[in-house]
Amino acid sequence: MLFFVMVVAFTAVNPRFFSVRAMANVLQDFSPVVLMAIGQTFVIASRGIDLSVGSVLGLSGVSMALTIRAANSVGVDPWVAIALGMSAAMGVGVVVGLINGLLITYFRLVPFVATLATMGAAAGMSLVLTGGTQIAGAPKEVILLGNATYFGALTVPVVVVFLAILVSWAFLSRARFGRWTYAIGSNPFAARGAGIAVERHLVKIYLISGVLSALAGAFVYFRLGSGSPLSGRGGELSAIAAAVIGGMSLQGGSGKLTGVVVGALITTAVLSGLILIGVQPNWQQIVVAALIAVAVWAQGLSLGGSRS
Repeated sequence: MLFFVMVVAFTAVNPRFFSVRAMANVLQDFSPVVLMAIGQTFVIASRGIDLSVGSVLGLSGVSMALTIRAANSVGVDPWVAIALGMSAAMGVGVVVGLINGLLITYFRLVPFVATLATMGAAAGMSLVLTGGTQIAGAPKEVILLGNATYFGALTVPVVVVFLAILVSWAFLSRARFGRWTYAIGSNPFAARGAGIAVERHLVKIYLISGVLSALAGAFVYFRLGSGSPLSGRGGELSAIAAAVIGGMSLQGGSGKLTGVVVGALITTAVLSGLILIGVQPNWQQIVVAALIAVAVWAQGLSLGGSRS
């Protein structure tokens, strides 16, 4: 309901908001946010938090850009170069996700501290690799893959994102993996007593978050045709906002992925709408922070979420 109210309000101020082109831009912005938010959903459901998602997005995009540029410079087939770049991006997600999981489960760091450390390390590594500049040199196939539209609004990355949403929903709400995730978030001691390998499961959850954030970074690269160390700046805020607005309880153990998807759509639509009506981009993070505060306040007044 809130999303439709927003659409009506923004369209009343600027009719271009309801155009196919504007909706296509919203979907492009929505894709990386919802991927990070899905990973955040698994983490929050297990009573954790992942602050590294934005930095993983940036580092994976930079790694992909550097790999593709290097392969392209020596005459490697563009599609092979893209495959190598995707492998590099996914590798970043796996490594950071694994480090997060091990820091939390075996080194007993609280998730906030562990992921704060990897957030800073990944952001710093992006700057080291790039010198603070964008990495261009992508073949035309990258732009074609990331921006060719179908039915006026859909691109290949957007379609992949919808598939990722469907698979993640099935895992979280219909599979044993999701039941175990919610059980750990509700009561990790009881979950361990029920025979769930809590530490191993948590490592898998943070791996999922890392891989999905890396995929988001790859899709941002496809869209822009370059890798920037600043691409993921504020990404953790957007991902947490989408999860909380969508009804995920920060205390773990409850919430719906379907709500998180709507939360990501609301977040990106708000930011796009503000730009179209002339609000300065510098206000974006303030608006997102306000949305988080309102959503948490609303959760405090409710009786709590329920599983999808």
